[in-house]
Amino acid sequence: MSSALPSPGDPAGAPVDPQVMRDVLGHFASGVIVVTAATEGGPIGFTCQSFSSLSLDPPLIALAPARTSRTWPRLRALGRFCVNVLAEDQHGLSTTFAGSAPDRFAGVAWRASRQGQPVLDGVVAWIDCALWAEYDGGDHTLVAGRVLDLGADPARRPLLFHRGGYGLLGGGTDLEV
Repeated sequence: MSSALPSPGDPAGAPVDPQVMRDVLGHFASGVIVVTAATEGGPIGFTCQSFSSLSLDPPLIALAPARTSRTWPRLRALGRFCVNVLAEDQHGLSTTFAGSAPDRFAGVAWRASRQGQPVLDGVVAWIDCALWAEYDGGDHTLVAGRVLDLGADPARRPLLFHRGGYGLLGGGTDLEV
């Protein structure tokens, strides 16, 4: 009997081409988040698309910032952060917070959560967290955050990222950025 999968004792087989992996996994639509935190020098944040619910008991979320992120180490040191789930009309915020501008918050409206973290105006949902754990995730860091507080606006629809571009629910087309 032949199997398409390598046997348990067999190495993984041929190396996976990173571009092929990116293309194939790009078929999985994901939401887009901006992770924010308050510092003595003002708010900081970065865009991340690797995010999910992790556990209900205890309440945990997971995200995966790139190891090259210069912002995540600053948030890690604070031990608190807020996950902002972007709305369908906020692809500009995604781009802004993905860049390397020194003040990504310039001109961005936000309010402080009850925990004191920045909640961006108009987001679909926000989740205030305390750092729970970190794990090695290859070229990313796997972060588990304990949920302290959260909220959502059911009238808003999420921004999606699919096959290398932004998309809308039911829209079927990519947004122009």
